[in-house]
Amino acid sequence: MILPAIAVIVIFSYLPMYGIQLAFRDFDFSKGLTGGAWRGLYYFDQFINSYLFIDLMKNTFFISLATIVIGFPAPILLALILNQIRRKKMKQIMQTTVYLPHFISIIVLVGMLNVLLSPETGIVGYIMKSIGLGHINLLASTNTFIPVYVLSDIWQHCGWNSIIYLAALSTVDPLLYDSAKIDGASRWQTVRYVDFPAIVPTIIILFVLSMGGILSTGFEKIFLMQNSLNLPVTEVIATYVYKIGIVSNQFSYAAAIGLFNTVINFIFLFAVNAIAKRASNMSLF
Repeated sequence: MILPAIAVIVIFSYLPMYGIQLAFRDFDFSKGLTGGAWRGLYYFDQFINSYLFIDLMKNTFFISLATIVIGFPAPILLALILNQIRRKKMKQIMQTTVYLPHFISIIVLVGMLNVLLSPETGIVGYIMKSIGLGHINLLASTNTFIPVYVLSDIWQHCGWNSIIYLAALSTVDPLLYDSAKIDGASRWQTVRYVDFPAIVPTIIILFVLSMGGILSTGFEKIFLMQNSLNLPVTEVIATYVYKIGIVSNQFSYAAAIGLFNTVINFIFLFAVNAIAKRASNMSLF
């Protein structure tokens, strides 16, 4: 049963690693991945010494960090809230409602943001004008882009990400709830002493996995939301690799940047995993 999944991982994750050497060579169309001249760490040095390096790292890190700090606890809180709904029909309706945004495509979501947040015709822009905030383009401002990006990401994925926590809560022994009720525990105390400890192992594992992508902001959403006005805060490693590799045909340079990004994520993953193992005796490996 797991053979198809293993085949997909091998074909799309491990076999392409052969192309990593492109980051250390001058790519030549006529000679393929292994035919170009060996350049060693030249492209890595070029990226680190680039005038854009600090801005790219800062933008990528801040967007990723904001997404983790604000977005990571959101599905946990939602799962704890949904778990408190005792009426089965109401719980199913609420779960379906919060799951649905996950299935909206990124293109449609960005289109919705452009329509809703338009300072001229959008409902949010109309509300802001009516309360005296004036014409503020939330998608074009460098001060408001990250909050818009993070909050829209939470709205879209919070419900779907809460599924795994709800699954963990479903394994709690009902006798624990009965015991808490007999002891006079309030609903808040039940959540604190029964529900939350049950999902702590899941929280730790998922947090370690999320830290493994600290510099992986994703490409599609940021690229679609990017414009000339918010470019100072939206130019991240993913969009820069696209512009350097696909648009400018600097394939070796783009491969080096992508590999650099992956190595940093790998280091973060191992570091956070080691901290989690030392602090709670729970880890991925």
